[in-house]
Amino acid sequence: MMRKLSLLFAGALMGASAMSLVYGAPGSTANAAGSETYKQLAIFGDIFERVRAQYVTPPDDKSLVENAINGMLTSLDPHSSYMNAEQAQDMRVQTKGEFGGLGIEVTMENDLVKVITPIDDTPAAKAGVLAGDYIAKIDGEEVRGLTLNDAVEKMRGLVNTPIKLTILRQGADKPIELTVVRDIIKVKAVKFRVENDIGYMKITSFTEKTYDDLENAIDTIKKQVPKDKLKGYVLDLRLNPGGLLDQAVSVSDAFLDRGEIVSTRGRDPKDVTRFDARAGDDIGGKPLVVLVNGGSASASEIVAGALQDLRRATVVGTQSFGKGSVQTIIPLGENGALRLTTALYYTPSGKSIQGKGITPDIKVDQPLPPDLQGRDLTRGESDLKGHIKGADEGDTGSGSAAYVPPEPKDDLQLIYAEQLLRGQKTDPAFPPNPDKAVLNQ
Repeated sequence: MMRKLSLLFAGALMGASAMSLVYGAPGSTANAAGSETYKQLAIFGDIFERVRAQYVTPPDDKSLVENAINGMLTSLDPHSSYMNAEQAQDMRVQTKGEFGGLGIEVTMENDLVKVITPIDDTPAAKAGVLAGDYIAKIDGEEVRGLTLNDAVEKMRGLVNTPIKLTILRQGADKPIELTVVRDIIKVKAVKFRVENDIGYMKITSFTEKTYDDLENAIDTIKKQVPKDKLKGYVLDLRLNPGGLLDQAVSVSDAFLDRGEIVSTRGRDPKDVTRFDARAGDDIGGKPLVVLVNGGSASASEIVAGALQDLRRATVVGTQSFGKGSVQTIIPLGENGALRLTTALYYTPSGKSIQGKGITPDIKVDQPLPPDLQGRDLTRGESDLKGHIKGADEGDTGSGSAAYVPPEPKDDLQLIYAEQLLRGQKTDPAFPPNPDKAVLNQ
């Protein structure tokens, strides 16, 4: 049988996706194209040949076909698209959570690649790359003029292949030349720390490793803080563009003891799939606060919606992205893959968040710093041209500012969450009603 992947993701604007494995035969041919459709296809063939024969410069046939296919798919919605073989492979790498590379977290600053931090025990760290270094050249090619994605792609590559970096370092009187040999880099999908009496966990994406990383984070926090001293946990889903559907279900299940997590509904009214929680709460019923903003999309909205609807957590922040559709990845062999929207997903209460997003229980805005004021950092599904109109979209649409301060001391949403867990703020999501608060004990 053909292997197909169901994806949940925020599309080109937000980056990579959320998906789960499903198996089955290709779609039914019951709706076979009629004679009028084939006439239209004949028009396409005629135009294609005229472009090939008469355009001012000889066009690339492969590009013409790929762009024509993508034009058809993107006319449906912003998340359906065609991926050639290279793009399909990139998607598999992203969702797997590991790749051949150097092991550095980077950003772009002053037209150079700035190293935020080298990841421990990776080729970059072993070669002597330091936080704060600027990469000026990659294999002798100037970084200036490249996008961050272009630079990252140049640094990734086959395992055991060398790459030469020219680094500018504060205090060094001349550029530093380093040769780094690429290796398998396993990206941590969950970052965590202990804030005195609170466990903080940030899920950056939903890859194949997310649930295992989350379990490791919970176990480590439990060892660091005695149970009677731990006030609760913060689950940070801000700026999380999505990931694997099965991982979103597993992450939700980690905090739930019962109830439906999410359901997906396709074109056929009978095509409904439900995912339910299993018994067992991995944090032992400790209070939980979930942080969301305009950068929280797709799989992260599934988690936030499930924990909110089942009253297991208080959601704090601003309106989420509002991407509530499911894409199925249909492999096309050596020709890549087709990414096609095939369903919408619904939270436990039966709500579709398509074009609306998750409304936090407690809205806490995060002011922009002076250097970003005046810039539009709002992200939302309802702003995307041709998006599927959600049943509950309304006039307000979805999304909000997608910004998180780099320093926790400036993070008002995180500070509010910690105050909430310490009893310094009132929690309207859990009023003093024992019937409503039972799942939070």
